[in-house]
Amino acid sequence: MDLATIIGLLLGFVIVIVVMIMDGGSPAELFANPSAIVLTVGGALAATMASFPLKVTTSLPKLVMAALMGHKADPVAAIEVLTQMADKARREGLLALEQESKNLEDDFLRKGVMLVVDGVDPAQVRAIMETEITHMKERHGKGVEFLNSTGGFAPTMGIIGTVMGLITVLQQLDNPSKLGHAIAGAFLATLWGIMSANLIWLPLGGKLKNKSEEEAAYRRMLLEGILALQAGENPRIVREKLSAFLPPKARPSEDSRAKAQKAGAEA
Repeated sequence: MDLATIIGLLLGFVIVIVVMIMDGGSPAELFANPSAIVLTVGGALAATMASFPLKVTTSLPKLVMAALMGHKADPVAAIEVLTQMADKARREGLLALEQESKNLEDDFLRKGVMLVVDGVDPAQVRAIMETEITHMKERHGKGVEFLNSTGGFAPTMGIIGTVMGLITVLQQLDNPSKLGHAIAGAFLATLWGIMSANLIWLPLGGKLKNKSEEEAAYRRMLLEGILALQAGENPRIVREKLSAFLPPKARPSEDSRAKAQKAGAEA
């Protein structure tokens, strides 16, 4: 679970509620007009659905979960695995990696190692794996675009709800006692449109985009490790080359390397 996403979304709504209380209002007022929520949230999703293929629309729950959960990757562990494989490949040859590759959990890494074991030309290995990365980003990009589009439609649907509410207000001019409540209910649609866009849809789209970039960078690191295996590079050079993909503080220390090597030996 991505705590930053959860905390950010919850904090945004808490701030809105706190400000309402400070201004003398009540959080219950946000839900005083359920039709405003239905129109802004449901209308925004409906408009977005009309703009995208059905398979993208039906993937909405998966997109939200991807933004909340994220990509489970441990680059430090992956670097150690590739370093150990580089050591084995230098001592026993690339064919010795065939059995190890079948035990790899990462599909991308397993596919790349198998291409190397099968003797595929390095240029073709790079081309195939880079195509995988490109198409992954395109798939994620559709999801990002879907969430951002929903965030773009939500304020407009809120305005539509406000206009509809004001039409009702104009029909009640002969009853001044109800005007205040009716006007507040009309503007509640605009509030929900702006709030849902900026506290739900756009943040989720941004988070999904960032996670896609992180996963693409992780896979590029794996690709360089795979090609280093094929080139028969020294394990120490492989570790240093791949560690350069990480921020200095995230790079594996001597202690973490020892622990990873011990865990690999026990496995």
